[in-house]
Amino acid sequence: MQADAIRTATLEAFADTVVPGEKRGDDDVSVAGAAAGGGAVAAGALELLATDGAGMEPILDGLVAALNDHATEWAARRGLALDRDLPAFVALPFGERTGLVSELVGPGHAEKELWVSLALFSNMAYDSAAHLSTVEALAAGHPGLRAMGIDPPDPDGLWRFPDFSYRRPLARLHPGTTASGSPA
Repeated sequence: MQADAIRTATLEAFADTVVPGEKRGDDDVSVAGAAAGGGAVAAGALELLATDGAGMEPILDGLVAALNDHATEWAARRGLALDRDLPAFVALPFGERTGLVSELVGPGHAEKELWVSLALFSNMAYDSAAHLSTVEALAAGHPGLRAMGIDPPDPDGLWRFPDFSYRRPLARLHPGTTASGSPA
C-alpha cells in the first residue's frame, strides 16, 4: 500500500472503531461493519481531521505509524496473525481494534492524550458535523445529525421552533425583538 492509502485506511479504521458504521462495499477493509448506518467515517472524520481548525494534520502521520506499531504489538501479545497486505490496525478484527483503542485511551497510558484527541474528532464529526455548515450537512443526509433527529431549517435557512419544548413559553418575547429573532 502507498503511504497515503495506509494513512487513510488506518485513520478510517480508528474512526470506525470509535463510532462504528456499515461497510461501504464488499472490499471495505477499514470500516468493519459493526453497526447499521453511517458512522464516523461516513460523517467525515477524516475531512474534519484535515481542517486547519482541528490542528491535527502535522501529527497524523506520526499517529498512524504509532497506531500500527501498537496494533502489531497487540497482535503479537495475543498470538494473532495479521494480513501483511494491510496496515496492522486495519488488519485487526473489530473486537481487537476496540480492545486496543480502549487500552490507548485508558487511564495511565503514556500517550492517552493523543488517542483521546483523535477519538474526540471522530465523535465530533459524527455528533456535530463540525467541518460542515449544519444546513449543508443536513442537506447531504449527514448520518450523525440524522440519527440525533436534527430537523432541517425552514426554507429561508433559519430554524424556528413553533412548539415549545415545555409546551409553554418560558418567558415573554422582548418587545424590541426583530422579526428574525435578534435582540433590539
